[in-house]
Amino acid sequence: MDEQLNPQAKPVGAPEPEPIRWFGTSWLERGSGYWARRVAVPLGALVAVAAGALLLRFAVAGVQDSSAGGFVYGLLVAAIGLCSLLSGLRMWKLLSEGKPALTGWMTEEKSLGAVWLIGFAGALFAYFLRSLAEAPGEAVKRAEYDRAVAAFDRRKTGQAARSGNPKRAKKRR
Repeated sequence: MDEQLNPQAKPVGAPEPEPIRWFGTSWLERGSGYWARRVAVPLGALVAVAAGALLLRFAVAGVQDSSAGGFVYGLLVAAIGLCSLLSGLRMWKLLSEGKPALTGWMTEEKSLGAVWLIGFAGALFAYFLRSLAEAPGEAVKRAEYDRAVAAFDRRKTGQAARSGNPKRAKKRR
């Protein structure tokens, strides 16, 4: 009866969408400031990338000014580039396919914590690129929500209603 009076009201037990950072649950209906956030988030991510690159530049300049030599300087630049690449790939996969898709070297291992920390600029850049296409992580959250709604609808219509007890099952003849 509540559904007839208020079409926006959800039935009891209906799945709720999970919020996305900076977007909340506005990604579902794409309302209440969604498009303003879709412009602000990439700009903020780009500013963060620029600040991170500047910070890394100061760190590399400190090594370059020391008497460590060109080999150490080149090694540091290569290490930062590789860490940024790996961290960016990991962030892209995380935002586009979700946490279960992280396998192998991309998992949450403590031994790779330094790689993810050093490569933060690559992760921020991947976040920026992903935010140009959608709210970062929206595709994953939308797929999860659609599966939950479909399962709820099946239960609601009785298609998946089983007791699980084979003694109660009707015998076919």
